[in-house]
Amino acid sequence: MSLNKQISDWQGRRVWLVGASTGIGLACAQALRAAGAQVVVSARKPQGVLAWAAQDAGVQWRPLDVCDGPQVQETAQALLAEGPLDMVVYAAGCYQAQRATAMDLADMLQHDKVNYQGALQVIHAVLPSMLARHSGHISVLSSVAGWRGLPNGLAYGPTKAALTHLAETLYIDLQDQGIGVSVVNPGFVATPLTAQNQFTMPALISPEEAAREMLKGWAQGQFDIHFPKRFTLWLKLLRLLPYRLYFPLVRRFTGL
Repeated sequence: MSLNKQISDWQGRRVWLVGASTGIGLACAQALRAAGAQVVVSARKPQGVLAWAAQDAGVQWRPLDVCDGPQVQETAQALLAEGPLDMVVYAAGCYQAQRATAMDLADMLQHDKVNYQGALQVIHAVLPSMLARHSGHISVLSSVAGWRGLPNGLAYGPTKAALTHLAETLYIDLQDQGIGVSVVNPGFVATPLTAQNQFTMPALISPEEAAREMLKGWAQGQFDIHFPKRFTLWLKLLRLLPYRLYFPLVRRFTGL
């Protein structure tokens, strides 16, 4: 059963991807463009986007710091003045491994500003237009790291859990307004963020594979788009375990 309107034809659709200068966000932007969408890419730094945008009229680059509320509003209004946004994908992310034995409050608050508050800023800027049109789709890039508490996830995991909760509540509130909502929960993807991990990442996939899974999820009208299934389905089972079993199991398999 589809929870959202199925989107498989991207021709003429306009998509704003926030936090898409590298990794999953950029791969998704490129996949959407290849499928025929008009894409707008925003991030703090252009990295590999400028050369791409310069040679393709269907790609726009708009610099954006998601922590700057007025700039988010200004950028969104400028984009909406050029036409409606059919989808907004929030892919901005901050990740540093952290444990409570070396708690860094400033780092934790920065994770919150980028991963969660930034999403609120962007959604707040685009939602009135979607509500007025009774059309559009909001997709937020969360993580399986937000499903349950994990070692080294003190700063990152709670923000992703908040994003998933936000998406669930948005869906409940907006499903009868003609607005789609989805949450993307990747496992390990080879990106600049995960490159800092000092352990073997199981079922590691490329950003391009992640992008294909996202488009597949939207085509099927999914709310919870998670991948790769060979990894995420096991994690979904772990979510069902009582704490008295879950905590010892995590210690055993992580050694932490």
